[in-house]
Amino acid sequence: MSEEQELLKLRNAIDAIDDELLAKFSRRAELAQRIGEIKHGNIYRPEREAQVLRRLAEKNPGPLPAPAVQRVFRELMSACLALEQPLKVAYLGPAGTFSESASRKHFGSAPTFMPTLAIDDVFRSVEAGTVDYGVVPVENSTEGAVGRTLDLLLANPLKICGEVKLRIHQHLLSRADGMGAARRVYSHAQSLAQCQEWLNRNLPSLPRVPVASNAEAARLAAEDPESVAIAGEAAAELYGLNILSANIEDDPNNTTRFLVICQHGAGPSGKDKTSLVCSTPNRAGAMHKLLQPLAEHGVSMTKLQSRPARSGLWEYVYYIDFEGHESDPKVAAALQALDQNASFVKVLGSYPVAAL
Repeated sequence: MSEEQELLKLRNAIDAIDDELLAKFSRRAELAQRIGEIKHGNIYRPEREAQVLRRLAEKNPGPLPAPAVQRVFRELMSACLALEQPLKVAYLGPAGTFSESASRKHFGSAPTFMPTLAIDDVFRSVEAGTVDYGVVPVENSTEGAVGRTLDLLLANPLKICGEVKLRIHQHLLSRADGMGAARRVYSHAQSLAQCQEWLNRNLPSLPRVPVASNAEAARLAAEDPESVAIAGEAAAELYGLNILSANIEDDPNNTTRFLVICQHGAGPSGKDKTSLVCSTPNRAGAMHKLLQPLAEHGVSMTKLQSRPARSGLWEYVYYIDFEGHESDPKVAAALQALDQNASFVKVLGSYPVAAL
């Protein structure tokens, strides 16, 4: 058999498989529609989607990597859900930000994505019911916690129903083909900090101008050939900029964690995380007593973050993440004991641990 004949045979086999996939996808969509008819009300179930994606990653035989398989099925689930319950999702804008990328990673491309001017606006839109879900940044592996998000979680009645972890790749962007004409660098303050060493080595004399978002930096660079911007690939595509230097972040594992907020909780998925905020009297041994129930009930804490309280000088609240769902017996017992030891406890939500 000649190479041309073998290629034709392989392509015909792929066409046959594509036809089978199309039929299976259509059947899946019909089943999803029927589930929507039975359930009524809110159809999106973050715990169910997490279970599906986790199961497929575990069963994946290759050669496609697990994240690629999950992306394909995320889009399929997103399209099926849109047939019955089109979603609106608010994120910290404008278009082209990493918050938009995180939103699309979590929900797929089917929802209507609505950029907002500030994190406060994301919370406000979800609470008012003008959108179904919101996506907000909560911490970066290099620069730490996003204080405004933490403050709003404390003050707002909304629940956390999901999390997204996004690898942050920063690129130097420009209208020009090189850096020779550059006179200034635009970016968000956190991105400038994440690329500080690279900038010190390569563009030490250029003024660094912080702006509201990376997308705004890209927009400014698109208007001015003497400016460069630090932003992501989505912003480069949106504003038609050249990538002069890719992946300039100082930490190659630079990752931002985002939270999905809504008016309802998430059920147990089998691999969950619970977040809460609490306070304790300012006396010796209070913190040890506060955390002791987690150890006694075998609950593993994954994060402890302090934040100044609004109630008085040198008073703090503590944000705690730990493994498990609040409905799990050992977690429920730990929460009950913690509530007795703390002066204030608010469970922010239990939700599936982020997929790959």
